[in-house]
Amino acid sequence: MVGKGTVQFMTKPIIAATGVTAGPLEKRKSSFSEYFDKTYDDERLDLQSNEQGHTQLISDACEIAMNKVGAAIGEADFLICGDLVNQMTPSNFAARQLFAPFIGAFSACATSVSSLVIAGLLTEVGMSHYALAGAASQHNAVERQFRYPIEYGTQKPPTSQWTVTAAGFAVVSPFKEGYPYLHRATIGRVIDYKLTDPLNMGAAMAPAAFDTLKRHLEANEGKDIKYDLIMTGDLGKVGSALLMEMVKQEELLTHPNMYLKDAGKEFYGDEPGVIAGASGAGCSAAAYFSEVYTKLMNKTYKRVLLIATGALLSPLSFQQGETIPCIAHAIELISE
Repeated sequence: MVGKGTVQFMTKPIIAATGVTAGPLEKRKSSFSEYFDKTYDDERLDLQSNEQGHTQLISDACEIAMNKVGAAIGEADFLICGDLVNQMTPSNFAARQLFAPFIGAFSACATSVSSLVIAGLLTEVGMSHYALAGAASQHNAVERQFRYPIEYGTQKPPTSQWTVTAAGFAVVSPFKEGYPYLHRATIGRVIDYKLTDPLNMGAAMAPAAFDTLKRHLEANEGKDIKYDLIMTGDLGKVGSALLMEMVKQEELLTHPNMYLKDAGKEFYGDEPGVIAGASGAGCSAAAYFSEVYTKLMNKTYKRVLLIATGALLSPLSFQQGETIPCIAHAIELISE
């Protein structure tokens, strides 16, 4: 333990395997698509509703991840996940299908990391051999809830982002040589810069990402530490630019050749239709557990810091004129 929201994993829990599923646009346009385990040609996965497709994304990703460690889904000690739709019903319904001991975790789009931290802590204290952790989103279901019905065809501003259809899950297990392990994590604080526009999430979340990054560096080896990659969640083009300005002003990253990227900005590359980039709980989960995990496994990356960001609003809070509180959770992974 380090304290003040930062923990160190003394037993080095590993990510033994991952499973990533994604929709048709992600199959065609995502910069990470070659690393996805399974993609679909229909947004609903040929099911009757968007929400059913959302549920199946989760179930398939979990089963793929468990299959990679040679275990059935019934051997999972815990399933820890969440999403953005009405009380996390896709995650709840996936848990009904998978029938694993379930912890619903909501940190909005930061759930990819918060679930991983919980899985690591359960493994750290000897309570779990296989803990599934992850998050998911489905474009139509989430857009309909937080913005407008897809059929409405409203014009979006240049700050808006595109919700990803994807699920990403990791199997966290006790230490074993040759796998990336959880080193340290910093739990985010809720930061509210009094922004109210739900179509400008990147700007709302950037201060939370900065706060967590700064606290993580201060609590650990300091700002001179060398990471092969620091990747934020889904700040997109607008939010990642704001974060870079804050980092430069504070001179947080002083080591040369430090790479700071954003999954939301990178997810669809230069695709113009997504405007300011990608978002959704499945955005960082799919990026972290596909390309980033692969490069940790093949030692391209030796040390990475993943910071997932989330906007903690609801349709009700927006209608009541509330501002948008945000959070960011960080996890540091090492591959030796």
